[in-house]
Amino acid sequence: MTDTHHSAKFLGAATKKLILLQLLFLGLFAYIFGSLFQQDAHTHNLKIAFVDYDGGAIGAAVRQAYSAMQGDSFPTLVERPASEFPAPASLHSAVCSIEYWAALYVLPGASSRLHNALRDGADGSPPTLVYNRHNALAFIWNEARYSTVVGPAIASNIAALSAAARIAYSTENGTGQVQALASHAPNTLSVLANPWELASTNIQPTKQGSRAIYNTIAIILVIIQDFFFLSMLNGLHQSYQVYTKLNPARIVAFRTLFSLSYCLVGSFCVTGSIWAFRSGWAVNGNQFALTWATLWLFGRINFQTFGVFTIWLPPDVMMALRYFIS
Repeated sequence: MTDTHHSAKFLGAATKKLILLQLLFLGLFAYIFGSLFQQDAHTHNLKIAFVDYDGGAIGAAVRQAYSAMQGDSFPTLVERPASEFPAPASLHSAVCSIEYWAALYVLPGASSRLHNALRDGADGSPPTLVYNRHNALAFIWNEARYSTVVGPAIASNIAALSAAARIAYSTENGTGQVQALASHAPNTLSVLANPWELASTNIQPTKQGSRAIYNTIAIILVIIQDFFFLSMLNGLHQSYQVYTKLNPARIVAFRTLFSLSYCLVGSFCVTGSIWAFRSGWAVNGNQFALTWATLWLFGRINFQTFGVFTIWLPPDVMMALRYFIS
């Protein structure tokens, strides 16, 4: 009877732990796979500011191209008045402060310069203007902001939008002029075929291969690092009977000291590893200190969170999680 009773208790406890662990990791996997599910369909959530400082045909061509390309797999173009962003420098600040993922703008007088270049020499006289294709349409972006997403979802799509706008402009403004241009001003045919080239300002180029793990694997390893240390610290408390031999104030002081020191050293090692393999990334000492402080704060939050929630977890569950993760 005793064996049966103990067996029933063991099976019940094991079944309970099995269900809890399965629910825990089911939620974890659902979050991971759900966050990566159909990413292309969520590209429209990326907002790009569009400012037309020119108010002419180029801006109209961009709007026409965007209306054709707009969809779930294309970033959302949010047109803002020039009064809100008086100069491209204000757009640079908006992108840098992550108000928008990028900013696209038409330079002042761009349509007039393009029109004059197309009409230059149309009467048969030699061309007199030097047209700058990079002085028409430009965009600002920051590759350091989630670089694995910004490159394909922002930069590539804006380049595609610019190409579509060039076709829209040539269709609207070049039809009926090609024959006249060919007979009187053949040099301007190249302007009509390629009216502008998109000028790009990348605030912080991020090309190194390790950039893909800065906000993914590295963050997970920091969390696991804190979890292991907390498990070890709790085990030492039990082995040396700290809870029964020391007063609560001293226990709190020791745990705070150890957690601050551990998170400080751990965040320094993570930051140092990033800097050691930055592959020419243009970052300085101030940014090293800010990254170190940010990871230190992140580690402290993890440690405190684990410390609160693990109070209600039995030691056998903690050991099971520890061995499973390792």
